[in-house]
Amino acid sequence: MRYLLCLSLWLASGSWDDAAGAQDPGVQTSFRVKYVAEGAVYLAGGRSAGLAEGQHLTVKRTGEDKNEQEIAELQVVSVASASAVCEIKSSTQPVQSGDWAFLSARDVELLQIMRTAKESKRYPQVISFTEGDPLDAELREYVPRPPSPAVNRARGRVGFEYNTIRGVGAAQNASTQLGFLLRADMTRLDGTYWNFSGYYRGRLNSRTSGPDTLTDLVNRTYHLTLSYNNPESRWVAGFGRFYLPWASGLSTIDGGYIGRRIGKRVTAGIFGGSSPDPTSWNYSPDRQIAGSFVNVEAGSFGRVHLTSTAGVAVTRMHWQPDRQFGFFENGLYYKRSFSIYSDVEADLLRTTNASGSAPAPASGPDHVVISRSYSTVRFQPIPLISFDFSHNYFRNMPTFDQRLVSTGLLDNLLFQGMSGGVRISLPYGIGPYLELGKSSQTGDTRTSWNHLYGLVVARLWRTGIRADIRYSNFASSFGDGRYRSVMLSRQMGERFRLDLQAGQQDIVSSLTGATRSRWINTATDWLIGRHYFIGSGFTMYRGGIQSYNQLYLNLGYRFDMK
Repeated sequence: MRYLLCLSLWLASGSWDDAAGAQDPGVQTSFRVKYVAEGAVYLAGGRSAGLAEGQHLTVKRTGEDKNEQEIAELQVVSVASASAVCEIKSSTQPVQSGDWAFLSARDVELLQIMRTAKESKRYPQVISFTEGDPLDAELREYVPRPPSPAVNRARGRVGFEYNTIRGVGAAQNASTQLGFLLRADMTRLDGTYWNFSGYYRGRLNSRTSGPDTLTDLVNRTYHLTLSYNNPESRWVAGFGRFYLPWASGLSTIDGGYIGRRIGKRVTAGIFGGSSPDPTSWNYSPDRQIAGSFVNVEAGSFGRVHLTSTAGVAVTRMHWQPDRQFGFFENGLYYKRSFSIYSDVEADLLRTTNASGSAPAPASGPDHVVISRSYSTVRFQPIPLISFDFSHNYFRNMPTFDQRLVSTGLLDNLLFQGMSGGVRISLPYGIGPYLELGKSSQTGDTRTSWNHLYGLVVARLWRTGIRADIRYSNFASSFGDGRYRSVMLSRQMGERFRLDLQAGQQDIVSSLTGATRSRWINTATDWLIGRHYFIGSGFTMYRGGIQSYNQLYLNLGYRFDMK
């Protein structure tokens, strides 16, 4: 007798539990927001957790009526091994550190298919037959899996930039530059487990005169990494400009790392490079660093998650001895309501020889001192409000570039001592925040108060403009000062974005003669058709040492090759 049956068989490991279609518990679908910048959200999870550029996430928050509300829509724009940067596509309330973002149902389904296919090396197949029962025979046959959607996936943009700078006042010199910009997320290159991701914007030729501008300094905070992460291999590696995935407190490293997994929870490795980021607390363009680390990770992101890293490193200035130190970075997170984070660096100090002036300590010729520590505790009892308490300490004077103070990139380095803050989420996307503390830097005869006030408005009146206004008054080891800044952004549909930032900072410091500076920076991004974009921007900077106008125009190509 002839008959026709159509069966969907899941030829995996022989267990029919997989055929039930239950969600794979190993797929991570929610990610903690660890940092929020202007128009961007940084997630505590990256490529190793399944995130990829282009994915969509929804930020949810439980309201007073106990109902879960969607407050923002995000899209992943850049992915590293253990972190991801998302663009805020829309929001009804400001996104805060400690919020949780959830993958869209479509992306979750794709991740489940990829994870199951990767582990089983089989895939669902529709089989038709007209006679006999081939079930037993088919179950014994090997059916190769289809290629992963991540294989040879390349997305991003590439372009060229024209830049002109003209001095104002006594310095009337002018110069032009050609630049290059790249944003890329390329996964599984040529079918391997090598990935290339990040963002770069810089000059192709150098200026004939003049120091770096504010735009130049911001551009040097880029990350661009070629990384290897094979879930079936014990080895991991990365090269380029990056945060060390297991110790981001070391700031940006321009170099490489290689690590080896030991079991399921331990990773050990080495790293080396230079420290090129002007927002680093111990920034110097001529410093080299090398070291080793061990990381232990336990728990789950849905409940309690623990990560702990310990390592040692040495630094050189012009290849001459500089520091020998140990670093310890620990984090404990409980769902979305509670977190503890600590980052400590301890230097090994050697006493001087007979010709030096420093006497040997009682404990011996060498001793260990804390050179840098930062600890913070965050508590969110209800979605409406969150509290944080921090302690910041520097043994030596920080060397970050002070021209970046009013951009907000150095807020976590301005206060020394204990501080506490609160953030409130009000209706209509209004979010005031406050941080107060007392400075207790080494050698102070008395403490001094530090203040930081801010207000975020998701939609300014009915204009659709997002605003972030802040004021800070600080006393730190590098000097005393204050700054005021405002950041405005407007997304017009899916193709045009306008940003404006303006600020003023006043600093009294022995490290700089620029007591007051003012700046305005504008930027536009316009997507043309499916593959092209045009961008432009203007910066006006007026300071005691630098006064200039800077204008740029870029043109480039967008791509998405599956």
